[in-house]
Amino acid sequence: MNPGLAENPVVHEDVCTDVDPIREAHVSEAGLLVVDVAGLDDDTVLAFQAAIARTWGTATADRTTRDVGQPGVRLRLYVDLRQNMAPGTPASPIRGS
Repeated sequence: MNPGLAENPVVHEDVCTDVDPIREAHVSEAGLLVVDVAGLDDDTVLAFQAAIARTWGTATADRTTRDVGQPGVRLRLYVDLRQNMAPGTPASPIRGS
């Protein structure tokens, strides 16, 4: 028996309108991505990073950054779409980045 989908227990009525603009970054080859992630907390953005790293080659980070006076955290990922990861491949963070 599969349980039904859980409802989101937190309802957000406010929309954040003071977000930073998208900063364009250029990569040297097709198939390479620079992904900037913003989230509520470290666990959220690191879980997103882990999900991406299970699928494609990803330079992972073990810590996030915070902007003074802004809520939440940020993380930058470098993803290589040309490298498909085998199922079950663990994503190991790069230390000291």
